[in-house]
Amino acid sequence: MQLFAVWVLPVLFAITVHEVAHGWVAKQFGDRTAQMLGRLTLNPLKHIDPVGTILVPGILLLMGGFVFGWAKPVPVNARNLGNPKRDMAIVAIAGPAANLLMAVFWAIVIRVGALFVGEQEAIGMPLIYMGSAGISINIFLMMLNLLPIPPLDGGRVLAGFLPGPLAYKLNRLEPYGFMILVALIYFGGLSLLLGPPVYWLQKLLFSFAGI
Repeated sequence: MQLFAVWVLPVLFAITVHEVAHGWVAKQFGDRTAQMLGRLTLNPLKHIDPVGTILVPGILLLMGGFVFGWAKPVPVNARNLGNPKRDMAIVAIAGPAANLLMAVFWAIVIRVGALFVGEQEAIGMPLIYMGSAGISINIFLMMLNLLPIPPLDGGRVLAGFLPGPLAYKLNRLEPYGFMILVALIYFGGLSLLLGPPVYWLQKLLFSFAGI
């Protein structure tokens, strides 16, 4: 229960803010779909996917492995965008960018928590533990979503820079994206791809946080 209490807020908000960032940036480029459906809110209940937000992260947490999950995707209608190909790439990168900003926020939370250690540890230590979880989940989600595999954000960003025919071929992989990701996890490829950058960024932010 203590482990769950430490991880629940960082996981919920890592996923929620990620999706809201997509919808907010889409709105700036002319697509108000997410706003009209009530998805431009930080209320996690509006974004929770029973499997991706609760079941999968919970099982992974109990198994002691890396924790990740997903929320209900914020809908974006590319036809409402001024320059659909370019704007969709920017909308896609907004999610990982939001995770990076949240990781920095959680590093600041750790620094604040450290101020209470020794005097009010009942406040300081939970902040430090929660901040550590926040850094870990947000850095991992950022790097995971930057993989150039549709429908991950990295796939949409790459499609925005490729010539039309190549972008079309890349987008045709979207129905198989989840299977590709599962294969990478099963055969250890995900650890090889994400391990070094995740470790380096976490080390950088923990250093900034003073731990």
